[in-house]
Amino acid sequence: MENALLWIEEELKLIKDKQLFRVLTELQSGQNPEVLIDGKRYILLASNNYLGLSTDPLVKEAARRALEKYGTGSGGSRLVSGSLDLHRELEERIASFKKTESAILFSSGYLANVGTISALVGPGDVIFSDELNHASIIDGCRLSRAEIKVYRHCDIDHLGYLLSKTSSSGKRLIVTDTVFSMDGDIAPLPELVELAEMYGCMLMVDEAHATGVLGKRGSGATEYFGVEDRVHIVMGTLSKAIGSLGGYVAGGKKLIEFLRNRARTFIFDTSLPASAVAASMAAIDIIESEPQRRDYLWGLINRFKSGLKDIGLSILPSNSAVIPVLIGEAEPTLRFSILLKEKGVFTPAVRPPSVPHGKCRIRATLMATHREEHIEIALSAFREVYNELFVNP
Repeated sequence: MENALLWIEEELKLIKDKQLFRVLTELQSGQNPEVLIDGKRYILLASNNYLGLSTDPLVKEAARRALEKYGTGSGGSRLVSGSLDLHRELEERIASFKKTESAILFSSGYLANVGTISALVGPGDVIFSDELNHASIIDGCRLSRAEIKVYRHCDIDHLGYLLSKTSSSGKRLIVTDTVFSMDGDIAPLPELVELAEMYGCMLMVDEAHATGVLGKRGSGATEYFGVEDRVHIVMGTLSKAIGSLGGYVAGGKKLIEFLRNRARTFIFDTSLPASAVAASMAAIDIIESEPQRRDYLWGLINRFKSGLKDIGLSILPSNSAVIPVLIGEAEPTLRFSILLKEKGVFTPAVRPPSVPHGKCRIRATLMATHREEHIEIALSAFREVYNELFVNP
């Protein structure tokens, strides 16, 4: 029986030889600016908890109250016995936040993308997908069994060409991240909206890394660009800036009713626990009512990016809380991350398949709970490692 799995050993050897082997780093604390790893304190520059809400006292208290009232689990799928009044309240809150008619919850952002895309299109339909879309979008496209046309990253001309050369029979869907998780840049939503309207396509956007960070209210890129009423399907997560757990899709009432009846990752999945739902509602309230958190975060981002450039490091163009420091090959990128950790800064190396070969990077992310002194200490560590590896090796 063991012989049937001998191939795994060879695969693991290949992964290790390419410097792509991954191990888990266990944190012994919450997603704070400083975290404990093996009993030692590090500055955390690797969290998507952009506004620090996962450890906010009001958010934790909301989760605690819901836990006491509803218990630890929901007990079933939403269509059986697992649909709580809190689920409906959060869906209504998300719809208001995203300026749509309705919304539907999923247990994760991954499930939201996979279930929605595979429900909306199928054989005989065509999907137009940005080449740097998140894996959950890619998997949703594959599972749909629709024809997939990948356009060059944020290249409106290439997308327009593909649309013009594609038959209009069947449904057509354009899908994109709004903020790209590894590059930190923003999709050109106004131009995408124009193309979708010109060619009669559905337009779906993934707001995972934009929510809480972009827009005056923190609603995301659709608000930032003023196209909230022109995007058909708005997906997002509750697990990044919102600081909780889960995913959602917001849109028209008929769209949400359709997904409730056709999205397999909604129908057959146990619903979110009440504690996560209550935490999400509290966090959205804070996002809308405390724009100063966002303003402070952007001040930190600008200071950190400026400092990295002064050191001589190459930063990919980013307009978000994601700051990609391009190193290149896997081995020096991994070494850079290890040396940063030795100097008290935790931010892992990002290697294929998360990014293309030759474009490995340190993906630094900041939180509104970081202090200026954290940024200065981190910049000092980056400077020392850069000099050790590339100036005076």
